[in-house]
Amino acid sequence: MIIRKGIETDLPRVLELVKELAEFERAPNDVINTLEKMRKEFSHTFHFIVAEENGFIHGMALYYYAYSTWKGKYIYLDDLIVTELSRGRGIGKMLTDELLKLAQEEGIAHLRWHVLDWNTPAIEFYKRLPVTFDPDWITVKLNLEL
Repeated sequence: MIIRKGIETDLPRVLELVKELAEFERAPNDVINTLEKMRKEFSHTFHFIVAEENGFIHGMALYYYAYSTWKGKYIYLDDLIVTELSRGRGIGKMLTDELLKLAQEEGIAHLRWHVLDWNTPAIEFYKRLPVTFDPDWITVKLNLEL
């Protein structure tokens, strides 16, 4: 298994993984992103790392940089996805370790992400990391019609 930075030619597989995650999260119709849009926004808006074996991408971690007035620059992990058939092989841990290594190399001391309250496997996975689950904050969304 090779963990590496994602490149533009990986984007079709990344979008497949995103759609697989949306199915798992019971929201398949919520994915409105397109390959064209991802290609346009890649590298200046978001980044990703992939877990690849024999030319097949088994998983990815898609992230972007954000800024907190309290913490400074941080990494927001938007999606950590391992395809269903490849789960249980430590791929999620490899991707997470690579993201933590990247943060340390860049002097970033804060990472943030969300997990659905019913996603027990993900919650149990995250509990093995030195994380804090924050019960005080509520996620707020506003979707605009474009």
